[in-house]
Amino acid sequence: MQVVGVAQEAAIGEMPLSRGIEVGIGLPRVAGVRGDFLLDWARRADAGPFSSLAVADRVVHDAQEPLIALAAAIGVTSRIRLLTSVVLGPTRETTLLARQAASIDALSGGRLTLGLGIGIREDDYAATGFPFRARGRRFDEQLPILRRLWAGEPFGGGVGKIGPSPAQVGGPELLIGGYVDAVARRIAAWGDGFMAPGGGEPARMSELWGLIGEAWTGAGREGRPRWVSGTYFALGRNADEAARSHVGSYYGFDPELGERRMRGIPTTPAAVEAAILRQAEMGVDEFILRPCAADMEALDGLADVVGALRGQV
Repeated sequence: MQVVGVAQEAAIGEMPLSRGIEVGIGLPRVAGVRGDFLLDWARRADAGPFSSLAVADRVVHDAQEPLIALAAAIGVTSRIRLLTSVVLGPTRETTLLARQAASIDALSGGRLTLGLGIGIREDDYAATGFPFRARGRRFDEQLPILRRLWAGEPFGGGVGKIGPSPAQVGGPELLIGGYVDAVARRIAAWGDGFMAPGGGEPARMSELWGLIGEAWTGAGREGRPRWVSGTYFALGRNADEAARSHVGSYYGFDPELGERRMRGIPTTPAAVEAAILRQAEMGVDEFILRPCAADMEALDGLADVVGALRGQV
């Protein structure tokens, strides 16, 4: 769903921004959630006012594998986009990742937006056997391979075409996630936009968005990249408790980071509305709200907030 308002021109990296913003919802990533619950969640999200159904990625965590979860969601959705925010590219074998993404895009009729990043948790790399400190270099190697395979080109070295043809020409929409300056270079070379899965401080986001704009223009790219941001949310009777429990589980490796995340989680309808409006004013194109609990009350509450905002921003 897109919350549409009066367009405004703003200079961030000399690219025009619009106050219009789309709002997506995440699939719950909590221990013990059942498959039938996730499918019902996806079905109701598809029927609701949301632009995307999003999944996050962490290897060392008790939750479903994100690309498989999106594949399951294809069967119960027909409209909503399927988005990863983000998949940890360097923890995966590149040609398998290309095949999986192309398959989801083809089976869904071109509804995949693939957000890729490198992550910050060493245990995710220890668990998959890839070197943590080489993850940036590995990511730089993966991106051109993904693009080449999605374009139907042979892998090279006598190896032919790999995977099905995606529904979207040239492959799914590719968003590059992260908060380091190298993100700008990667987006300009290989991406369609910027993914900020944890939101970010406005000053740093403005600075990074400026770097992205400069790199995009310098690479001769037309138009402007998309900007997708995100945060957690909790709504309902036990919202504060759900938020604290989820952050404690997900960010136990870094309590300081967890506390910063906790401070930014909206837990009332008014706070959710304010968060959406704040992102719209920054120029974000789509804002993903990821639930802290597997609670349909939270989904319904968010649908009410987003529906009420229609036409206001």
